[in-house]
Amino acid sequence: MVLRHTVVAAAAVVALGLVAAPARAESRPAGCTVPVVGAVCAPDTVVLDGKRLLVTKFAGDRTALKNLLAAAKSDLGAGPWSVTAKAQVPPSGDKHDYLSLAPYWWPTTQPTAENPWGCPFVQRDGQRNPVVDQITDHAYRGEAFAAIYRLSLAWYYTGDARYARRAALDLRTWFLDAATKMNPNMNYAQGIPCKVDGRGIGIIEFSYTLTQVVDATAILATGAPGWTKTDQAGMTGWYSQFLDWLRTSKNGADEAKAQNNHGSFYDMLTAALALGTGQRDLAKTIVQDAGPKRIAAQIDADGYQPAEAGRTRSWHYSNFNLVALTRLAQIGRHVGVDLWHYTAPSGATLFKAVDFLIPGATQGTWPYPELDFRQYAALDVLHAAADAGDRAARTALKQVPAEPGGDLYPVRPAAEQLDDISTS
Repeated sequence: MVLRHTVVAAAAVVALGLVAAPARAESRPAGCTVPVVGAVCAPDTVVLDGKRLLVTKFAGDRTALKNLLAAAKSDLGAGPWSVTAKAQVPPSGDKHDYLSLAPYWWPTTQPTAENPWGCPFVQRDGQRNPVVDQITDHAYRGEAFAAIYRLSLAWYYTGDARYARRAALDLRTWFLDAATKMNPNMNYAQGIPCKVDGRGIGIIEFSYTLTQVVDATAILATGAPGWTKTDQAGMTGWYSQFLDWLRTSKNGADEAKAQNNHGSFYDMLTAALALGTGQRDLAKTIVQDAGPKRIAAQIDADGYQPAEAGRTRSWHYSNFNLVALTRLAQIGRHVGVDLWHYTAPSGATLFKAVDFLIPGATQGTWPYPELDFRQYAALDVLHAAADAGDRAARTALKQVPAEPGGDLYPVRPAAEQLDDISTS
């Protein structure tokens, strides 16, 4: 394990001056990896703090690393995954197009030969229709993106080439290989049978997970075995095309207008892709605009989030929106914008929104509707707020139970959706 080489490698890092701000992937200095130890450069990540990852590599939380590696070892034998594996064909006739159905919409009649879907469909908020899981793209995306992220981090922390090579295989299969790659659009995400082929609201299915992939490729670009400059260029090209689709398509425009977690995730995703493709000014503008556009519009003076707390899964969605906003704040740090300390005219701040969750996170006290309360859902956003200087959040962390599999935030310090409701 890399921790056995801490002293020697850390000395090398200091001697080489590699703790300075990271360069973009195409201008990486030679010598970013050394035998056994692996990467000794800070990756040029867009959400994660690359310099923090470098420090964690040599002086990190051993328990969190052990838990990460346990998951990553399982990833070595899983996948690879592809959008072309589904049985169904999108309306375009091209299996390379991502396809999914709206999860909370249900048929009103029994399916027949003349009406195979049981149309018309009606919405039941928070109740997932099991028929949506017959289309594998959504589930495969979740498994693939999570595995790519864990494997890349596992390689970075250990120097074990198996993790890097498997991450590379998973990336090429989903994004790059001609026979299996996904087209860079979500034209047919969260369609509703007999109503619409796809909706802007379906973009949420990539939520924060595609930004984890952007960080994963930045990590691999520090010199991972099996990951080439051609691979990295191919991924950057895919990110650029997808960002262009997000910013020019009707579905993207619809999602950008959303006044709840959908709008927050749209901004976070576009900002991350902009930064990851070298469009720093665009990323900075998106983060700056998120103060009045998202925090002021979505958070009350006391931290209550009315658009999320009114849902049947109010605890989940109140946390979920903060996953987007805290990650957006982390992107802001890369472009010189302090979103944490933005204060709306009402007095609302991102800190207040996180602190509003503390009674639920520490005591299980939550007075709003929730079909499946999971106390640990707030753990990551509390971590993020504590990192940004929130003393109440830091104190509360000691009382919040860890998610299944252990608290991984110390080795992948950015908020995730811990209460996965995609199959519930």
